[in-house]
Amino acid sequence: MSMQSNPEPGVGGDAGGVDAGARISLPQLANSGVGEQGSTTAARTPTAPVPDAPAAPAVPPGPALIPVDAGRRVAVIRSENTAEIPVHLLFRDDTGPVPLVPGAGADVVGTGLGGGERPGPGAPAARSGARPGARPPRQAGPRAAVPAPARPATPVDPRIAERPGPVVAGPVAVAVGLLALAGCAAVLCWTGVLPPGLAVLLRLPAYPYRGIRLEQWGLLAVGVSVMVLAFGGLGRGQVGHAWVLSLFGDYRGSVRRTGLVWMSPLLLRRRVDLRLRHWRSEPLGVVDANGTALRVVVLVVWRVRDTARATLAVADHERYLREQVEAAMARVLSQLPADAFHEDAPTLRDVEAVGDALTRVLKSETEPVGIELYSAQPTRIEYAPEVAAAMRRQRVAAIDARHRDAVLTSVVDAVDDTVHRLTSRGLVELDAYERKALVKDLTVAFYTGRGAGEG
Repeated sequence: MSMQSNPEPGVGGDAGGVDAGARISLPQLANSGVGEQGSTTAARTPTAPVPDAPAAPAVPPGPALIPVDAGRRVAVIRSENTAEIPVHLLFRDDTGPVPLVPGAGADVVGTGLGGGERPGPGAPAARSGARPGARPPRQAGPRAAVPAPARPATPVDPRIAERPGPVVAGPVAVAVGLLALAGCAAVLCWTGVLPPGLAVLLRLPAYPYRGIRLEQWGLLAVGVSVMVLAFGGLGRGQVGHAWVLSLFGDYRGSVRRTGLVWMSPLLLRRRVDLRLRHWRSEPLGVVDANGTALRVVVLVVWRVRDTARATLAVADHERYLREQVEAAMARVLSQLPADAFHEDAPTLRDVEAVGDALTRVLKSETEPVGIELYSAQPTRIEYAPEVAAAMRRQRVAAIDARHRDAVLTSVVDAVDDTVHRLTSRGLVELDAYERKALVKDLTVAFYTGRGAGEG
């Protein structure tokens, strides 16, 4: 072992010690451990030069050196079979084994003297400025729970989106139907099918009946078909309603027009209510953050925004909304307790905050199916019947405790103010015993008077 001091015999015995100025290299301290076969590396504790000795020569470049405090005795363990081993090398503040992170680049080949992991050849070397026996940095404690990621949006077929459907003004369809009717009447009159009396009534010329030829049958078929289509496709559009049109399961568009309109009678029509609606739920069973059973009534204000998705994306959008309200209430109301009896903390009694959170959750669930939700506000939050009595007693006890604390605080403040005024103005001179007695008497008097006045 190389060192910049004059070794003297007897180090490590009764008179052994380390004086100021002794320097020990880091590699020597690090290697002074017990080998795998039970043998130890002999490490002689050096001694510093006497004060009268000349200054030690300059230290050549080499491993980093650590000065040892002056006057501190280094305890060693020595026997007839072992060399002197400093105690601080046997009891190091190493941490226990730490699981390796894949790809960290450090291989563990064994344990050190203190029970810690000894890095292998691939591990990075320790910093030269660090003390070998120093405590490693403490690992950071567990972090706060990370909130769960947002739930993915409900998948909906992108082809299902509202678009205008084929529609014609109703008067145009009526005119076409009347023209077809007139054409059919003219063909019948031309073939002589009409009775003479009807022809005279309608002021039509009378033709003898000669039979209906093929082309006349064709004209009649076309006229009747046009009349059926013209009059069969008429509909009356209402304010706040729309039609969703489909043909053989394929979406053809939506009609929001009002009044007399014409749509193809071959299309399947489904009427959808577009008006603003509200739904008041029945008392729904949920639990709060403490697991206490609750009964909650919620008021939901909503309307259909996309008629195609509300009709085709789900089987029943009203039932879907009711089920989503129940699920959202279970998610939101389980985050907070219903009451915080002994501390100032957010609770479910903040109806506005609870309603905002419930509205946000429901919006994300109902938008993909074409429902626009305006608000979801709980109108009543109460305990379930099986726990209502117990929670009521707990609430009364908490109110009483807060009241007593407020009364006691006011009494203590009054006593402190009274004693301070008496002593600061020099009205009385009190020693410690008299001061305690006065405080006790004033406290009893004020508290008794406050209780009697409130009773």
